[in-house]
Amino acid sequence: MPLVRRLGLRDAVAIGLGSMIGAGVFSVWGPALGAAGSGLLAALAIAAAVAYCNATASAQLAAVHPVAGGTYAYARAEIGPWWGFVAGWCFVVGKIASCAAMAMTFAAYAAPPGWERPVAVLAVAALGAVNCIGITRTAGLTRLLVAVSLTGLAVVVAVGFSSAPSAAPSALPDSTAYGVLQAAGLLFFAFAGYARIATMGEEVSDPARTIPRAIVLALAVVVAVYALVAVVVLLTLGIDAAATRAPLAEVLTRAGWPALAPVVRVAAAAASLGALLALLTGIGRTTLAMAREADLPTFFARIDDRFHVPRRAEIAITLVVIGIVAAADLRGAIGFSSFGVLLYYLIANAAAFRQSGPARRYPRALQVVGALGCLLLVTTLPVVASAVGLGVVLLGVGYRMLRLRVRRGRA
Repeated sequence: MPLVRRLGLRDAVAIGLGSMIGAGVFSVWGPALGAAGSGLLAALAIAAAVAYCNATASAQLAAVHPVAGGTYAYARAEIGPWWGFVAGWCFVVGKIASCAAMAMTFAAYAAPPGWERPVAVLAVAALGAVNCIGITRTAGLTRLLVAVSLTGLAVVVAVGFSSAPSAAPSALPDSTAYGVLQAAGLLFFAFAGYARIATMGEEVSDPARTIPRAIVLALAVVVAVYALVAVVVLLTLGIDAAATRAPLAEVLTRAGWPALAPVVRVAAAAASLGALLALLTGIGRTTLAMAREADLPTFFARIDDRFHVPRRAEIAITLVVIGIVAAADLRGAIGFSSFGVLLYYLIANAAAFRQSGPARRYPRALQVVGALGCLLLVTTLPVVASAVGLGVVLLGVGYRMLRLRVRRGRA
């Protein structure tokens, strides 16, 4: 049974914004500043440039292959089943880590001390339930959460630029090339939400036109928002942002407006929930696509007759994320997620590079830059995150090799 095309341009842009706005702007500044120091803005520019190249590759592919699964489906069609599997596996495991990071970010802003993990678990369970009752409800809730998030960020930017901090921001350490690139790899985590639009290609109306426009529009808005927030954090907090769990709330306190800190906490909570909701949706669709091809158990290929969603996949993913939330830390989740997503987009660029004729919308040079950027950034991620990520990728490859051997033996 196919999914139903119910999403227009506004819904697709909202889902992309919901994925990106909450995926980093409230959680990634500390780790990124700790790595880049005074080179934070350079790191942000590098991450944005690589994200643009990857976004155009995804848009070009999605216009020709408007099906669920994103780069998993594109790579299967353009360069072969094995490449598709690696892309899909990297997406699923990387974005499951992103879900855990978003749930923990939500709890850091919204939960009382000591209750962070239980609140994060409840958030995952609640949004998993929303995803099980229809894509239009997912899109509607995402629009609301994005509006709340952008309102809170607007307050931070306005206060940060208009008020002098109560104390001079701490000086930033000098940057190094390696530190800037590592920070760019971590910041890339914050831009990767545009893929959620492509993974839902089977539910978008007029996908050849809607998906490319939605991807580019969502990314443009997010780049502008992140640049403004980064400048405010640097001017107000300096390197102190690396040591606080809620840097944007601290911006308001330093600027003399502590009474507005709850506004930011509400916005951060909404942004994190919006990202978590969109992430769960995208992973569910990629899992569905992989199960249809037996690259994951076919049990997950069923679509609910009433709500037209891959309910079994959504429930399984929700349970896995809850397990990770109970055991992981935020920085480790961000690094592991970046590893998987960078490999995913490396394959997306390779698949788009293979396209020619009417399918080509962007110069091949963008795909070359995007692929090289992904390779460069993945080598600078924290060693532990990269090692774990590589191990999980190899585990997936081993699973597929075993499955194919069993299938040949039965044949």
